[in-house]
Amino acid sequence: MSVALPRSIPPQTPQAPPHAPEGGWSRRLLGPFHVTGVFWFRFHRFGVTILPEPALRLTIEFFAAFFWLTLRKIRAAVASNLEAVLGPCGWWERQRRIHRTFLNFAWCLSERYERLSTDRTFTVEAEGLDAWYELLASGRGFILVTAHMGAWEVGSMVPASRDCRRIHVVREAETDPRAQQFIEGLIRTCGGELYTTHFAEDAHLGVDLLDALRRKEIVALQGDRPRAGGRTAEVRLFDRAFSLPIGTAALARAAEVPIVPVFVFREGRLRYRCIMRPAFAVAETADRQRDLREALERFAADLEAAIRREPHQWFCFRKLWKKEDAL
Repeated sequence: MSVALPRSIPPQTPQAPPHAPEGGWSRRLLGPFHVTGVFWFRFHRFGVTILPEPALRLTIEFFAAFFWLTLRKIRAAVASNLEAVLGPCGWWERQRRIHRTFLNFAWCLSERYERLSTDRTFTVEAEGLDAWYELLASGRGFILVTAHMGAWEVGSMVPASRDCRRIHVVREAETDPRAQQFIEGLIRTCGGELYTTHFAEDAHLGVDLLDALRRKEIVALQGDRPRAGGRTAEVRLFDRAFSLPIGTAALARAAEVPIVPVFVFREGRLRYRCIMRPAFAVAETADRQRDLREALERFAADLEAAIRREPHQWFCFRKLWKKEDAL
């Protein structure tokens, strides 16, 4: 997610993020009833709060299969992206990969609503805690950077819930503004006063986050997708060119704080594993662009390792590469 620094940017006409699912005519026709519309947000949250466990499982299986059958463009995008990770395959294996990804997404999304709307108990095991506690003991602010994988919100809430550290979470704007308002309300109710949500279209976002880091607070964001019109740097992911937003590295360099890659994988019903990678700093040489690019290359290496670990929890629903991009 790109963060503009340090100046503010005038508001612009909202655009879909480059990696957002393609909607086309179906989004225009269905409006709030499209898969990205507020109806499904409310319906999903209502379902997970009232359905007993057996019915919830059957419902999730049904809707995962339904969207697997009906979302043709997204299905093709998932298959194409996974081919870069897992290699080429036949038709049946391709369908299995797509369905498995859809099912994982359905469970992660459902359990997100359970976390925000119920008092059900979640189990979160963590790897890399020694480095985490050392970083907390330093008293410095830092940036948690993750990707559209697994249940990233679980990792972003850890500092506030476990260590009572104020955390600022940056979210992408939802395609439907009413859906965004709905999610913002749930997070405000669940997160408490230590958990502040920002949306990426805020013109003053960069300055606000920089101030928070200088107050020794924590910023959490997804660093794998650029904003529409945002500045990027080209790195390599699975031996293919891949553009990452420079905002994360630029923010860390300006605030002189480390970056901590964090990935949260679903391992079972209400059970997650939080992987905390070693923190790293952005260099401050005379060549700012090289400093930012090198930091993003470091994050890209961690991102690739995370995707290889759980490729079916990589939720990227727009085709990233053409066949000729592979080398």
